[in-house]
Amino acid sequence: MDAAQQEATARARELQRNWYGEPLGALFRKLIDDLGLNQARLAAALGLSAPMLSQLMSGQRAKIGNPAVVQRVQLLQELAAQVADGSVSAAEATDRMDEIKKSQGGSVLNNTTTTTNSSGAPTVKRVVREIQSLLRSVAAAGDIIDAADTLARTHPELAEFLRVYGAGRTADAVTHYQSHQS
Repeated sequence: MDAAQQEATARARELQRNWYGEPLGALFRKLIDDLGLNQARLAAALGLSAPMLSQLMSGQRAKIGNPAVVQRVQLLQELAAQVADGSVSAAEATDRMDEIKKSQGGSVLNNTTTTTNSSGAPTVKRVVREIQSLLRSVAAAGDIIDAADTLARTHPELAEFLRVYGAGRTADAVTHYQSHQS
């Protein structure tokens, strides 16, 4: 790999860190290890081709272009955490991965969610992830932070919203969402 390719790869990985919290190679390797998958099965679960997954992992590509795939990544991360804490068995995880694979990235805004609470309403985490997915599908995290910085002096609450949902961690966004509910 020449110097220009190395620089492009490093830039792509830095963008991935900004957009997804870490480079996709590391994120996907964790999913592979935590869920007992190989790259082909992960690609299938996400709805990506194996070459596209490989390009994202290696930093040849920076961004996942399809918001539904981003949502599936988030759902698989949640599933991996549940497997790690023992609340979901390996057999249940396999069934859930099949459901995730079939999901079309439904939106809470059009009532096509599958993650709901006992009353049938979308969970707070699901709502937050939809907001995050929507923001991240229209702008990169760095651009969202720039917009928040521009708004900070005149509209601090809107700037905070952009930072928390557009570039922050889901747990922080859930806390923010809950603190602003009546």
